[in-house]
Amino acid sequence: MQENKVVIELQNVKRDFVVGEETVHALKGVSFKIHEGEFVTIMGKSGSGKSTLLNQLGCLDTPTSGEYLLDGVAVRTMSKSQRAVLRNRKIGFIFQSYNLLPKTTSVENVELPLMYNRNVGSKERTERAIRALEAVGLGERLYHKSNQMSGGQMQRVAIARALVNDPAVILADEATGNLDTRTSFEILVLFQKLHAEGRTIIFVTHNPDIAHYSSRNIELRDGKVISDTTNLNIQSAAEALAALPKSDD
Repeated sequence: MQENKVVIELQNVKRDFVVGEETVHALKGVSFKIHEGEFVTIMGKSGSGKSTLLNQLGCLDTPTSGEYLLDGVAVRTMSKSQRAVLRNRKIGFIFQSYNLLPKTTSVENVELPLMYNRNVGSKERTERAIRALEAVGLGERLYHKSNQMSGGQMQRVAIARALVNDPAVILADEATGNLDTRTSFEILVLFQKLHAEGRTIIFVTHNPDIAHYSSRNIELRDGKVISDTTNLNIQSAAEALAALPKSDD
């Protein structure tokens, strides 16, 4: 069986910040590879370097030293605008706070990443947005605005927006952090479905339970990787959701 191609590779990545007179070593030589089709959780308590690593993976920041390759492209020496183009083409972001534009419809929100792609006309943009929304189960909510939706629905819109460009990697930052238990499991079911379809997912979280549903877990502490384990017993989010007690509403 051939190994899937490497989508992300960090080679001894260090990131220092100068704060006043002091230098803070936020990442202290982080190395790992992520292959196409993996669903990886990245865990760590506050101050572990998780957010700094997320900013590296998302091309929002560059390493002080070491190398970061995204889909074979070296990021460290890129200009800010080159990184922005790479980020838009290669990464689908999903945030804890959804980051949707208020007063705009689901379709309009999902079309956004395609606005920067000159090769996609407005008709194709809308068609792709509708397909992405249908894929996350929001076919009935295409023209609802953010303020007409629940948290779970808004997060589905955010996931559709992350998918619409067909990115190399989906990068989720605490994507269930603002949701109740039932809705969190509904979103995890969706992530497992995307993983089953061959999507590469990186899910950054401080909730250790989420690691039960991913294929691999990387744990950070004090800016270093302290464990990197494959999950041999991936639990089914759909089963966990079905086992939740029914609410009275």
